[in-house]
Amino acid sequence: MTGDAEPRRAIVTGADSGIGRATAVALAAGGMDVAITWHSDEAGAHRTAEEVRAHGARAVVARLDVSDIPACGDVVDALIDELGGVDVFVNNAGTGTRTPVLDLTLDDWNHVVDTDLTGPFVCLQRAARAMVAARRGGRLLAVTSVHAHQPMVGSSAYDAAKHGLSGLMKNLALELGSAGISAVSVAPGEIATPMTGQTDTDPHAEDRPGIPLGRPGDAREVAALIAFLASPEAAYVSGTSVVIDGGMLQMGPQAGANIDSHGWRSA
Repeated sequence: MTGDAEPRRAIVTGADSGIGRATAVALAAGGMDVAITWHSDEAGAHRTAEEVRAHGARAVVARLDVSDIPACGDVVDALIDELGGVDVFVNNAGTGTRTPVLDLTLDDWNHVVDTDLTGPFVCLQRAARAMVAARRGGRLLAVTSVHAHQPMVGSSAYDAAKHGLSGLMKNLALELGSAGISAVSVAPGEIATPMTGQTDTDPHAEDRPGIPLGRPGDAREVAALIAFLASPEAAYVSGTSVVIDGGMLQMGPQAGANIDSHGWRSA
């Protein structure tokens, strides 16, 4: 069993916009057929599918509610059947809340943890089972966050879930390596997407004093990293978290998101 077989089929959750859309298109450009899932924006998912098909790849579209446990795993199983297998699974769907911990309700906590950790566990497990059965190896990739490394005020549920998802990926790397399956987390900082309120924003035109590179990231930059990690060239990368944040973690996300002056750049 090998992890360097040429990948042919991928599933990308939350691919109706942002990082998910850019990732689906990047994988299609690399020659993969792609299953695209959406939660609330069906039209967006079909626009992604059109971009995938423009690269000559097959696109499959399905609704997936990651918080609907364990039904979310059944959707993954159905997509694997429709694709004829899966070589790359990208867990990108997620949610968050900006609520102080003392005000956070149990319902809100459970929704974030179900969406960002428990549901992804179910989906990743289903994809992993299919990969092991196929004996071709594979890639399990999870979009986490810089908040899997450092916390931020008001994001306790999100931070806890992303820490947990990052830990889960390390376990998957340990347990599935003998089957040629790698597991890697991709931890973005601020990326200009609808989730950050930056729909159709040019990140190069935005000023971010608290980020060393001075701007948010582009979803296509994250997608390019994921496409590399999904490739045979990255077969030996496993059990780690790859941060793509313009240097934000060097400042700490709390400072990086709130510094409003470039004065720190000089001694």
